[in-house]
Amino acid sequence: MSLHAFVDESRRRDTYLLAAALVEPEKLKKQRTALRGLLMPGQRELHFKKETPQRRRQLLSRLVECGARADVYLATCDRGEERARRTCLTRLTDDLLDVGGTRLLLDSRQVRDEHDLLTIRLALGKRARDTGLVYEHLDSTSDPLLWVADIVAWCHGAGGEWATRVRPIIGSVVDLKNP
Repeated sequence: MSLHAFVDESRRRDTYLLAAALVEPEKLKKQRTALRGLLMPGQRELHFKKETPQRRRQLLSRLVECGARADVYLATCDRGEERARRTCLTRLTDDLLDVGGTRLLLDSRQVRDEHDLLTIRLALGKRARDTGLVYEHLDSTSDPLLWVADIVAWCHGAGGEWATRVRPIIGSVVDLKNP
């Protein structure tokens, strides 16, 4: 099965969360259209921490309805956030290859994007050409599917009601805190 992964991050105290929204190519257009339809007038993107609790509940309900799915990767930040991200991104890349993933799109962190590119290249190793995996960074306003990853990471990290509400969207949680 071919999959596209859309990735964003969150951090809660000493836990780093990397969420990957996974979408089959034939569902890309429909899900992008549904997500754009959730924007308020003048809004360019959904950024969950900026939304009111009532709007958050509404957005989560709509994501469940449209069949969004995401996996969450957790790592500890006790040795630094970049190392935690590298741990999560390496595992995500391996997992994506295992299911035939063809595209990995990450929310840009500007100058830190180079860290991700190196991590992905190392994860691909000598098999880079054979995988067919395309990867790139974009600003979150460029692709609405990045918003799903933002929402899932935020909710899972927040715990409580938000973790419960986002649970139907989450395919798996990969805990890498104690490798």
